Amino acid sequence: MPQAKISDSAPIETPEPAPPLLSPLSAGEPIFANTSLAPNPSALLATSATHSPTSLENKPAPPEAVPHNLEAEQALLGALLLNNNVLENVGDFLKPEHFYSPVHGKIFRAIQFLRDKNYSADPITLKDFFQKDDALSEVGGASYLVDLANSVVSLMNTADYGVLIYDLFLRRELMKIAQETTDDCRNSDLEINAETIVEDVEKKLYSLVTLGQEAHSVVAFRDAITQAIESAEMAFQRDSHIVGVTTGFLDVDRWLGGLHKSDLLIIAGRPSMGKTALATNMAFNAAQTSLRNPQDGATVVFFSLEMSAEQLATRILASESGISSDKIRRGSIRKDDFPKFVEVSRTIHDLPLFIDDTPGLSLSTLRNRARRLKRQHNIGLIIIDYLQLVDASSRRNDNRVQEVSTITRALKTLAKELDVPVLALSQLSRAVEQRDDKRPQLSDLRESGSIEQDADVVMFIYREEYYELRKEPKEGTEEHAVWQKKMNGIYNQAELIIAKQRHGPVGIVKLFFDGQLTKFGNAAA
Repeated sequence: MPQAKISDSAPIETPEPAPPLLSPLSAGEPIFANTSLAPNPSALLATSATHSPTSLENKPAPPEAVPHNLEAEQALLGALLLNNNVLENVGDFLKPEHFYSPVHGKIFRAIQFLRDKNYSADPITLKDFFQKDDALSEVGGASYLVDLANSVVSLMNTADYGVLIYDLFLRRELMKIAQETTDDCRNSDLEINAETIVEDVEKKLYSLVTLGQEAHSVVAFRDAITQAIESAEMAFQRDSHIVGVTTGFLDVDRWLGGLHKSDLLIIAGRPSMGKTALATNMAFNAAQTSLRNPQDGATVVFFSLEMSAEQLATRILASESGISSDKIRRGSIRKDDFPKFVEVSRTIHDLPLFIDDTPGLSLSTLRNRARRLKRQHNIGLIIIDYLQLVDASSRRNDNRVQEVSTITRALKTLAKELDVPVLALSQLSRAVEQRDDKRPQLSDLRESGSIEQDADVVMFIYREEYYELRKEPKEGTEEHAVWQKKMNGIYNQAELIIAKQRHGPVGIVKLFFDGQLTKFGNAAA
């Protein structure tokens, strides 16, 4: 695709949009108002039309003009008026606001409107749109539309004209962002802190980059089926027989096929069931696997809104060293255990795992940081602990259920946007405690917004041992003997209930759980 060039001398200051008085463009006149912005003429303008709409006033652009190309806009609009089918070449990415000239943007919008109604768009049908439009009147009124159509020499390169118009729009927006950032940084009252400015700039830049991605969202079925076959072949060739990111738990990977790209996965449960421990184990397993087998593992970012990065790191150290986190925190490590502790620390020191423990993290900040990490470190898995702690209160009138719905929809969109699995933890309400069978079920999510609808996979973590431990009868009684027998059968056992899987079966996966080390593992065969 042609790329417009811009000189180092182009100033940052952004003037107001061009007035409707446009420069006439003759055969001997430069394509760009600022000659330092000229694109590669051999690639783009080999068959450029010669335009000379006579109603336009000859008004040379000032030297500080922002990047624009009025002739490209005129050439494209003229081609559209001459042959409406040209819209198919640019309609999926070009918008009225991308035009430098407000008049040209209005003409393009009118053409789109008529074509959407299956009407022909030409100077005659467009005339009614601009009968009371002073801007068009200033450049010649309806006769300007005729001039645009009559000045077309060729319909070739119309797609390239559209790309060029869009590219120059991006450049103008970049200059605006730069100017706004400069103004914010110069704010003498320090009303905005520097970190907020950085996050705001990242958000604007990422939005700018993704503005035209809709053009690439349509996939031919033959391409989609090829991708599906390639994924199946990849899974077949792997020893693990998974396509997604490994969880590190054999039976979980068998049921899910790994954590799949663009999926939103939920692990829900009551407090003390081990949600954070399970998510931490999965994060560690995926990151560690990526060091020896990048296909199965991933670089991971863990947004921990409940625990600090140090606490999570301590849990991982405890899990891998076999020394309880309580002993690590209190410094009660035995002398003969210390070498092992140090060795484990060295082994996992460079793990591709990022932890963001910002409390009360806003939804917009979370997304911006995830995008940045994707760009900088190519993260392959996002984990959020837990979604009810994410601040989504952009509208203060929203209740908590609506906010959670906003969060889950945004996380699903983020998973698709970054093409990574997003694993979010969720608390369950006390309603579970009112039942005799305290195994969670999908209906327990009904008061938690649209989690069930938005998620591709919903899993519940359940440990019967936790509840039975609190029912211990008096020692020495017959009831205690029955209780002890039951406890022996469920000791260190956990269930991961796969209650929803959009593209697979549901069921229960048995796991091992060590409460001292807060570590899950594969259940004994």
